[in-house]
Amino acid sequence: MIEVMILAVALSMDAFAVSIGLGTKEGSPKLALKAGLFFGIFQALMPFIGYLGGKGILGWIGEYAHWVAFGLLAFIGAKMIYEGLHEGIEQEITAITHKMMLVLAIATSIDAMAAGFSLTLLDVNPYIACLIIGITTFAFGWAGVLIGKKSGTWLENKAEIFGGTVLILVGAKILLQHS
Repeated sequence: MIEVMILAVALSMDAFAVSIGLGTKEGSPKLALKAGLFFGIFQALMPFIGYLGGKGILGWIGEYAHWVAFGLLAFIGAKMIYEGLHEGIEQEITAITHKMMLVLAIATSIDAMAAGFSLTLLDVNPYIACLIIGITTFAFGWAGVLIGKKSGTWLENKAEIFGGTVLILVGAKILLQHS
């Protein structure tokens, strides 16, 4: 279960970074709750979709599944690190609407769908794992807005780099366990 908690923190770093950026524009408690809900719900749903897809193709790729999981997590992690080193979409946001929050929630959780494939290789209940991922992301999304209001964007990029590094390490752990 520790792997799920680590995965949850790593996956929530995208939402955390975006929430910090949102908080620099409007750091209200209402926005913090909205960010937590939008990001948390989508981060819980997308890994479950990835898990179901992974179960469907697991029979086809069988003995190479650990390599696929590693490749996906390494790719997602590298992408997060790259995004952490460059300016994000948050700089371009002018109005924080429900539609914009929906777009951001989907954009930050697409990676979680691919990471959900790795749940097929972990000895965990996927419902509980996705619930943990959703609750963790809710907390980071909520806190990110409030932190962004107080601190500005200095933590934003560091969160993405940290999350990307952790995802790569989780992928490496899966690879080593199944090799």
